[in-house]
Amino acid sequence: MSLAVRLEHVSFSYGHGPLVLRDVDLTVDRGEFLAIAGPNGGGKTTLLRLVLGLEEPTSGRVDVRASRLSYLPQRAQAGVDSPLTVEELVAAGRAPRTRLLGPLRRADHEAVRESIERVGLTPLARRRLTTLSGGQQQRAFIAKALAADPELLVLDEPTTGVDVEAQESLASLLEQLHRELDVTVLYVSHEFGAVERFVERIVLVRGAIVFDGPPSKLPDLWHDPSHIHA
Repeated sequence: MSLAVRLEHVSFSYGHGPLVLRDVDLTVDRGEFLAIAGPNGGGKTTLLRLVLGLEEPTSGRVDVRASRLSYLPQRAQAGVDSPLTVEELVAAGRAPRTRLLGPLRRADHEAVRESIERVGLTPLARRRLTTLSGGQQQRAFIAKALAADPELLVLDEPTTGVDVEAQESLASLLEQLHRELDVTVLYVSHEFGAVERFVERIVLVRGAIVFDGPPSKLPDLWHDPSHIHA
């Protein structure tokens, strides 16, 4: 199976500060659904920024082999307080796949329609984001990410700020999208309960990778602080 992401002996520090990540080795296969979890300050966001190319490693190598990448930042708020409709927001996600100027083509409109349909928001396509619930807003932003037809979908804390029912619903949606689109998914969160039964691997980060394996192997390790604390 071909690789989507590879990190080899990656360490990182901000400026001359202490290392945030130490000697990280990580590979992600194409089509995999991977959760990256860990405590706040443990380095998972830094790891994400390295994958996205927003930071360069202090040492080691980061290789991302997906040519089309969509990123849903933590509690994406851009546009939530504006008069944008769901349809307008999702249409903005086509920018990487079309011309920067000029109207959308027929294929773009079809991609927008399909993305909205996939997240279950077709009846709300003309509604303004400000009128939607938190869970519905997150679905709209996921649709925006899908509109770019990504090979790699990166989500940072996608269920933060939504209720438990919406978290479960979003997790089920992501599993369905992963299965239907065969897209590689990196799901980054300080907790993973909502997606634990869907993901193939969980990677725990606390300055280094302290666990990398299937959820079924996690409980004993998770409850043993000697393994979790760096």
